[in-house]
This record gives sequence, C-alpha cells and structure tokens, in this order.
Amino acid sequence: RVKNPTLSFIDIIHMFYPDKQIHNTIHPSAIVAANVKLGNNVGIAPHAVIENGVQIGNSVRIDAGSFIGANTKIGNGSNISSNVSIYHDITIGNNCIIDSGTVIGADGYGLISDKNIHYKIPHIGSVSIDSNVWIGSNCSIDRGTLSNTIIGSGTKLDNLIHIAHNVIIGKNCLMAAQVGIAGSTNIEDNVTLAGQVGVIGHLTIGKGSIVASKSAVYQ
Repeated sequence: RVKNPTLSFIDIIHMFYPDKQIHNTIHPSAIVAANVKLGNNVGIAPHAVIENGVQIGNSVRIDAGSFIGANTKIGNGSNISSNVSIYHDITIGNNCIIDSGTVIGADGYGLISDKNIHYKIPHIGSVSIDSNVWIGSNCSIDRGTLSNTIIGSGTKLDNLIHIAHNVIIGKNCLMAAQVGIAGSTNIEDNVTLAGQVGVIGHLTIGKGSIVASKSAVYQ
C-alpha cells in the first residue's frame, strides 16, 4: 500500500520501461573543442557541436545535432535532446531535461527607437537554469540585457513557450503550452500559468497564483 498511487505508478512504469542507459562515447562526427571539460559517463551523439570552455557534468547526454556555446556549464544527469541550441555562457543545473528545438540564450527583443529607426540593444546578460527543470520542445528563453534570465529549481515548462529577457521564474512553477512572458517580469514560487497565458513586462505574480487559459495579465 502506498500513500500516493499516481506517484508510485511512475515507479512501476520505470520497472517495465527503464530509462535508456547513457553510453560513455563521443560519436566521431561530433565536434568537441580541445578544452572542454567532460565528466564521467557522458554521451555525445552524432553532429553535436561543443565550443571552447564548456563544462559538462557526470551522466549527461547530448543528442544529435545540438549546439553548446562557449563557456556554458551543464550539471550532472541533465539530458539535452536533439537539435537544441544553447548559446554561450549559459548555466544549466543538475537533472534538467531540455527537449528538441529549444533555444536558450538568444538576445531578447530589446529595441530603442529614434526618429523612426529601431536600434537593437546588445544583451550581455545570461540565462541561469537551476536543477530539476524541464523545458519542453520549441521553447525560446532569452538572455538578460545586463543581468540574467533565471528559472528556479523544479519548474516545468511545456512546449512552445517564450521567456523574455530578465524574467525571473521561481521554484516549482508550471507553465502550459504557448505561454508568453515579457521582459523583467517576476514569477514567484509555485505559480501555474495555463495554456496561452500572456504576461506583460515588469510585473510580479505572487506565490501560488493560478492564471487560467488565454488570460492576459497586465497593469
């Protein structure tokens, strides 16, 4: 007898369908810079590219065609699926899952307009992702302008989500598909955003809040 049958059902599934084992191999077609630091039991699949100064922890898997930019750090037990693009100087914690097609660390949509000309603002911040975070497929998480975009531990993001520059997301948040969060908004711990929620910039959504599908959060 168990206290939470649904949670124990996960253990039963793993009994019959165990996770794929990571093989400590680097495929010959992968491009790995000479000064990359690799932990133990790291698997790197065909055509992955890993640039200078990257640090990869133990039992990490990087699937085919993914790109890891210079000086990025990936913690133990994390899984980078195929065709993921992680830009330079990004930090990813332990036991994270990043699904295919996701882009982490592109410049945010920062513009200054003058005389009907739009000038792009350089983004010299980064993205910091804590441990046990799941990021679904085809998400975009922009780097900060001067400081970092932050995703707290235990947060789970569905597919097709956009997190803009300098957004701070707390611990154990849940976000369903097609959520969009504009720049410099603070999402506190244990917040749930249902599908297609839009949040404008420079707001704070307090701990434990739930926002229903298709809602717009604005001042």
